[in-house]
Amino acid sequence: MSAILQQFPLGPQWPGADPFLFIAHHLDRYPVANPDMTPKADLVGREIGQDFAGRDGWNMYHGATVPGFPAHPHRGFETVTVVEEGLVDHADSEGAEARYGRGDTQWLTAGNGVAHSEMFPLVNTDAPNTLHLFQIWLNLAPEDKTAPAHFTMLWADETPVVEQVDESGRTTKVKVVAGEFEGSTPPSPPPASWAARPENHVAIWHAELDAGATLTLPAGDASAIRTLYVYEGSLDVDGQGITDSGVVIDPTQSLPVTAGQAGRVRFLLLQGRPIGAPVVQHGPFVGNTRDDVIAAFTDYQNGVFGRWIHPQPDPVLPRDHGRFARYPDGTVRTPQS
Repeated sequence: MSAILQQFPLGPQWPGADPFLFIAHHLDRYPVANPDMTPKADLVGREIGQDFAGRDGWNMYHGATVPGFPAHPHRGFETVTVVEEGLVDHADSEGAEARYGRGDTQWLTAGNGVAHSEMFPLVNTDAPNTLHLFQIWLNLAPEDKTAPAHFTMLWADETPVVEQVDESGRTTKVKVVAGEFEGSTPPSPPPASWAARPENHVAIWHAELDAGATLTLPAGDASAIRTLYVYEGSLDVDGQGITDSGVVIDPTQSLPVTAGQAGRVRFLLLQGRPIGAPVVQHGPFVGNTRDDVIAAFTDYQNGVFGRWIHPQPDPVLPRDHGRFARYPDGTVRTPQS
């Protein structure tokens, strides 16, 4: 019996299986920047404020000068933002502020409500400014949707990367953002997260394989849904070549997957036991009923949550500012390296 249970094509937003809502994959090959961190390129012809056309291999998104997403609200779920290349400047209505990227992950529990901005400062004035990130929307259980907002940074140097080299020198690397892989466990998720409970078997792994390399995915629990998102190269999964596609696979099998010979392969693996509750989503709000979503809009409009405390909706730090995180209580953390 095939280990592949379902296959689907990938688009700008990848569909998620409960407890995941969806995944936004951003790969923007921004050009050299001006000193003010704006792209050194003609913006004429772009729909500034709503630029998602992918012209020249990159987007401004909702940014007017620096690309990114100015202040916007969320309620009822979590965003897990895994940044492989480039930088993100974060600010939110709870008072947190950060510059992160280059392997870091931000885990934000929106819970009962928060507003935040995510801007992409282009700091290289003499080289391209590639941005590569995944923003994973992870649902909250009904009892946790009213949890207080919670901001967490997982720095690259505290995020395990499991590397294996075969007898031919071919390398596989697995970045472990959530869940255990080959004895490596990352820092704990936020306390209200579905991922914080071991019995939910949540895993977020980002894998990179050299051409021809094989990685064995360990057997997991039968209650979980395990999905591979193969976004670069061709991956042999149980005898089937998977390219630019997602596949739901049997989590109970120990499954070798092999990269094609044409070049490296990269994929994202998401796994978790379903929450199993109704999902009603409208824009940035996720509830269990239509009334939940109506209440979220009403509360946000009335300033119950997400009241913006910054001078502008799209704050960007100075170009030479290092990676850091300032928590709502004033605590400041930086990477160790």
